[in-house]
Amino acid sequence: MIAILPNKCDFCGACVAVCPVDCIDLNEADISIRDDICIDCDLCAFICPIEVLESVNEK
Repeated sequence: MIAILPNKCDFCGACVAVCPVDCIDLNEADISIRDDICIDCDLCAFICPIEVLESVNEK
């Protein structure tokens, strides 16, 4: 699962560009990840230049 740090995103779109299943919604004031279709590949967290996204291990 990917966690989003609140109020940190600069909306560059790098995460959207690398998402293989197009589960990231990005607009002028908000970013969200559709967990129901996310495959937990962590590419978005890896590519984020300001570390807004982070992989969270579910128990």
